[in-house]
Amino acid sequence: MNSRWIDIQTAQGETFSGYLTLPPTGSGPGIVLVQEIWGVNEHIRAVAEQYALDGYVVLAPDVFWRLSPRVDLAYDDAGTQQAFGYYQRVDTALAAADVAAAVATLRALPQVSGKVATLGFCLGGQLAYRAAALSRADAAVCYYGGGIQQHLNVAADITMPILFHYAAQDAHISQDMVAQVKQAFAGKPNAQFHDYAGVDHGFNCWGRPMYDQRAAALAHGRSLQFLADALG
Repeated sequence: MNSRWIDIQTAQGETFSGYLTLPPTGSGPGIVLVQEIWGVNEHIRAVAEQYALDGYVVLAPDVFWRLSPRVDLAYDDAGTQQAFGYYQRVDTALAAADVAAAVATLRALPQVSGKVATLGFCLGGQLAYRAAALSRADAAVCYYGGGIQQHLNVAADITMPILFHYAAQDAHISQDMVAQVKQAFAGKPNAQFHDYAGVDHGFNCWGRPMYDQRAAALAHGRSLQFLADALG
């Protein structure tokens, strides 16, 4: 795959990096892929390549750069302990603005021939949601986005198509929290929700014990159909 790190500039003129992966054709619509708390690690880079093989130009911004550049952690006990340390310290408002800056950077690349979506997992799901409102992205996909229910004040700004994936047995996101998000988007034709029975938070990640092949494949297929319609 044609992948490399590139610079992203914030609205304040600061610079951080993002992992850019091009599709085999060299151009296509864009996806800003937002990491879990383990950083832009092997799994997230593989997901970037997966979507690049689907024809998208993918940029995965380093959202922990203010704490430590290019965090790349494993899913073992030591890596997970470090990951939660970063999660507890990150300023999510700044991180959402950084993801919005990544949207602007991606839109400006000559390889991007169409619209741009945000797509994120876990913390990244929340940031994909908030950055879509900030950046006026053309679409958003949120996999088990933790904390979205705390930011429903921006729901009115989500006028672009948005897709939410939730795990029915999520140990971190209660069904009450999911219900709050669903209520905020009730009656809005731009929002889609999919619930996955019998699976836990993180079901898309093959590096974690809660990985569920069927749910991951089903969600990926739904995401691809959604993105094809929204970015087409």
